[in-house]
Formats: sequence, C-alpha cells, structure tokens
Amino acid sequence: MKIYTKKGDKGQTQLIGKRVAKTNQRVEAYGTVDELNSFIGVTINALESEKVADMRQELLTIQHELFDLGGDLANVTAKKEWSLSMESVERLESRIDEYWAEAPELRKFILPGGEPAAAHLHVCRTVARRAERLASAIADEHEVSASALPYLNRLSDFFFAAARAVNSRAGKEDILYARSKDVFK
Repeated sequence: MKIYTKKGDKGQTQLIGKRVAKTNQRVEAYGTVDELNSFIGVTINALESEKVADMRQELLTIQHELFDLGGDLANVTAKKEWSLSMESVERLESRIDEYWAEAPELRKFILPGGEPAAAHLHVCRTVARRAERLASAIADEHEVSASALPYLNRLSDFFFAAARAVNSRAGKEDILYARSKDVFK
C-alpha cells in the first residue's frame, strides 16, 4: 500500500460522510486537534523525571481521546455515533484538581516557562484553546458531540494545572508576569 492516494491533489479531502474542501471548518478543527496530539507526543518525551511518570500516562490517554475527538469532528453523517464521552471530561476535572493542589496558590498571571516540560505543556494549552475556538465555530452552525466543547475547555485547564505541577515537583517557581495585579482570588 502506498501512503499517497492523489485524491487530495485538488484541495479536497474526505470527512466521515462526504467530500469537502481542505479549507472546511471541520478539517481545520480536526487538523488542529491532530497538531495538539503531536505536541503532546513531544511533551511526553520532555517529561523525563520519574516525578512526572503519572503525567506521561495521563497524556497518552489524552492522545487516544484526541483521536476520538478528531473522528467526532469529522463526522457529518446523519447517524451520529460519538466516540468521546463525558466521562473523559470528568476524569480531566479530577486530574486538574489534583495537579492544582500541588502548586502554590496563584494570584497573578504567569508566563509560560519554568521546566522545559512545563513550557511544552503551555504550548499544548494554547493549541487546545485554538482547537476549542474552531470547534465552537462548528457548533454555532452544526451538531457536535455534547462532550467536544467541554473536553477541549477542560483540556486547556488540564495543561495549565499540569504545567504548574511540573514546576512545583521540580522545585521551580512559576514565572510571574511583572505587571500583573492580583487577578486570582
């Protein structure tokens, strides 16, 4: 089997249910989810310390869920069978709470950085936010799974909390934004 099919040479691609332009909102959304998945792969490799072994496993689970979400976003058939469930959202919420409790109290905005793995997690956070915006644009006009938007919203929070936990476990302080007033109370 060859990897190239030549079917996309004229700017078209296949969704689940119909052929569309590669500029279609759904293609942009699931492409961004795929980009996020790739950044997570890089992040897993940056989480070298045994202090963060739990995060490596958690990120691997998220990679599988993102594949499910990409399929859900590509589904334009009349019969919707969603792969991503609200249980994934609930699991993220639990992990967010656990990671958040590990880091010092936060009152000011912080800059992405600290440990290299924390910086990678911040990149994941921003890509997750972009994916959420793109999925929201689709949801404005079309049906998406009930878990898609909450999942992407929690996922960016997960990356933020995980980045802070990585820094905390490494004994590094978050980098405070110099001109931040107290914003978190």
